[in-house]
Amino acid sequence: MYDASDAEARFLLDPVAAAEPLAAVNRAPPASPRRSGFRSLVIAGAVASIVLPLIGCDTAPGGVFGKKSEAACPRPQLATVSSPQFNAQQQEIRILRRAAFRGDFFAQLELGRRYEGQRAVDRNLDDPVEAAVWYAMALSNPDGYAQVSALGRRASNGDATATSRFDNCRGVERRTAYATLDRLLAKMDSSEQEKVRSRMIYVLSSQGAEGFRTLARIHDEGFGLFGEPSDNAQAVAARGRPYKPGAPAVFNLFPRNDVDAYLYNYLAVQTGDVGAYVMLKDFERSSSQRAGYGSFVEAKAKRWVPPYEFYPPDSPSSGVPHVDESNWRDENTDVALERLNELPFVHISEALAYLRVTPKAVAKESDLYPGDIQTLQAMLGREPTGRMTGIEKVRAVQYAAVNGSPKAQLVMAVMYSEGVGVRRDYARAFQWYSEADKQGSAEAKYAMSTFFSLGMDGVADQNKAQAVVYQIDSALSGFKPTIGRLQQVLQQVSRENRPVREREYR
Repeated sequence: MYDASDAEARFLLDPVAAAEPLAAVNRAPPASPRRSGFRSLVIAGAVASIVLPLIGCDTAPGGVFGKKSEAACPRPQLATVSSPQFNAQQQEIRILRRAAFRGDFFAQLELGRRYEGQRAVDRNLDDPVEAAVWYAMALSNPDGYAQVSALGRRASNGDATATSRFDNCRGVERRTAYATLDRLLAKMDSSEQEKVRSRMIYVLSSQGAEGFRTLARIHDEGFGLFGEPSDNAQAVAARGRPYKPGAPAVFNLFPRNDVDAYLYNYLAVQTGDVGAYVMLKDFERSSSQRAGYGSFVEAKAKRWVPPYEFYPPDSPSSGVPHVDESNWRDENTDVALERLNELPFVHISEALAYLRVTPKAVAKESDLYPGDIQTLQAMLGREPTGRMTGIEKVRAVQYAAVNGSPKAQLVMAVMYSEGVGVRRDYARAFQWYSEADKQGSAEAKYAMSTFFSLGMDGVADQNKAQAVVYQIDSALSGFKPTIGRLQQVLQQVSRENRPVREREYR
């Protein structure tokens, strides 16, 4: 059989020697029309299979034949990670969650699709609440509605402002996300919708100033449904007209109010962000009523804590947990983690025993069985190395605290009070003291009395009467430090209130 590639190679090496077989080919009888047409179709199909995917990824949304307004954006390829402890699906979800927590627009969209469970390979991930969280996160992401810089292009109205070919496709993505999110929320009860809100607030607050600014815009009536400009096409279409609402369930996800908008602006400023300060001042100047909320919001902000201690590691039927990929790391957190060795390990071990990770508490970390550590790591969705990291030790106490251990709750309160393992946060410390107090902890009552008597920042104004109440309750529970302190208070009160008889000492 004649091989054209061989002939071309011989022609390049020796044109004269190759001339005869080439001439023979030229003298060959013409192929039949049917055979020639079939060969042309095969060649055209091969060319199309190579060229069209390249065209689809490199042209305006919609490709060559589709409309620009009907195309989705090309997806970035997931990084391949090989970890023998996790299956391929769990690895992909972990990668997507890490990117989504850090604000990747496409990772958030992809997580929404995965948890929606529409594809056969994702059926085991089906989780409407989690799907709604990530669709809503994508809608609140500025990367979804901000223009993507490009040169030499014009907007559809002929404006000379440079726009990217990806602007239109992101608009399509957001319209689809609005419709899908509305369908998901419409099937949920109020408690499930509250979970969506709380998880979004947690993730956004873990992003620092940028996340707090996004939360402020979401609650501000001057912006679109998810903080986009008020004239954004997708937000306007989703809102619909008064007589034809577009996405009523989405519209009601975050109630608009000035107090919460002011609160999140204020929290953004507390991170030291200059842009947040400018945004807060603009908010205050927008109306005299808003400016009057200042003192109230400041007090509320000092007591504000995220909805969760850490992201709820729920495990759906897939067994793939909702790993917490939040990044709270800063200089204060690093210092707090370095101080974790000040916490006696027995408290961490007691938390593990409460979670039934270990059969009993041990005094030293070296006494733990590596398999037990791997059990905890699997519960948290972390790589099961058999060696505990600092953040995993903190998570063990947190996990026991949120699951109702009064000892772990008290330990968490002390950790937040002293800045050991976690950043010092008196509001969170007070929260965990309160939880332990509800379960009858005498030590927690004693600590609560200290908070009220000193008026700790982020708790409340000084309240001496409430402090004495907690001291009495703690003393009646048999906590010795409170008994001694209460005796001193009672002696002082009795001296101050002792009646003086007239002329008694003359």
